Amino acid sequence: AIQKLYPRAYVRYAFTNRGGTEFPEGFADRMRDEVAAMSSLQLTAEEKKFIKARCYFFDPVFVDFLEGFRYKPEEVTITQQGGELSVVIEGYWYRTVLWEVPLLAIISELYFKMMGAEAQNVEEKAKNKAIALKEMEADYSEFGTRRRFSFDVQDRVVAALQANSGEHFKGTSNMYLAMKYNTIPIGTMPHEWFMYHGAVFGYRSANIKGLEAWVDVYDGSLGIALPDTYTTDAFFNSFSLKQAKLFDGVRHDSGDPLRFTDKSIEFYEKKRIEPISKTLVFSDSLNLDSIKKIKDHVAGRIHDTYGIGTFFSNDVGVKPLNIVIKLTDVKPNKKDKDFLKAVKLSDVSGKHTGDEREIDLSLQTLGLK
Repeated sequence: AIQKLYPRAYVRYAFTNRGGTEFPEGFADRMRDEVAAMSSLQLTAEEKKFIKARCYFFDPVFVDFLEGFRYKPEEVTITQQGGELSVVIEGYWYRTVLWEVPLLAIISELYFKMMGAEAQNVEEKAKNKAIALKEMEADYSEFGTRRRFSFDVQDRVVAALQANSGEHFKGTSNMYLAMKYNTIPIGTMPHEWFMYHGAVFGYRSANIKGLEAWVDVYDGSLGIALPDTYTTDAFFNSFSLKQAKLFDGVRHDSGDPLRFTDKSIEFYEKKRIEPISKTLVFSDSLNLDSIKKIKDHVAGRIHDTYGIGTFFSNDVGVKPLNIVIKLTDVKPNKKDKDFLKAVKLSDVSGKHTGDEREIDLSLQTLGLK
């Protein structure tokens, strides 16, 4: 979508250490080595064949682009002062969008490796969770790449989930593991899609412009909308009947999941759309207890499915890192003089990210302050 519509857009991202983790001495040097090694990565023939078969929504031009794509380590600046890590990414948006997930995975795995941590009870825990979810009849996908303990742990977890949940295991957001286990590569649109539209076109237009642009590219595929970039209430205020009918459903990523369920059902009913024909994807810090609570509340009123991340990929006896990489600055064209600030609101006020003055402006513009 970025490559098609905004090929000249130029952006910055920044790493945020929400948990305040102290990184060990020499971490930045080790991380720079890992990032440098990424320059040698390239799409294999087997991977290209898988993408063409499974990702039917990508056109041949984009698949060929991926085949020729090479990571540029010079787009990533990594520094460290004491235990504080700084990571900034800058470059054309269509290229730099591919850094976030692998960089977060590198930071997480490298941290636990340097701290000498060892994963405990990987298969046993994953198997028990898979069986419990199957017994709940909860459809779910594995979303744990960014904050996994390690690639090896995530690999073993996905194998155990697939082996023990039957049809209730729907896939993984990790493209390589989806290929390895012949399952569906699955995910939803990202916050940064709406953040860019908010920064460039204005906060009242962000959701409308973002959704219309998405439809222009994917023509009805990839139909789970993300509503909380500028709060779910603001999203539903601008979610038109046409879009509500076209999109398959919405994803919950912050705030109270039970209130979100009720708001979504109420929205669809007001639009005279049968809620049961739509899907809610829950993806906010899930575990077995929270999933059971949500399922009991949904109770067949709307189709529910779950995107489960760290609970799968980093429940091995250590405290997972609370880390993110977010879009911070954008230009529609690299030649533009000044960057525009990109911010993300949330249904939880403490999770707002970005420039404080710009956050305040967005809240006032949307009538949230």
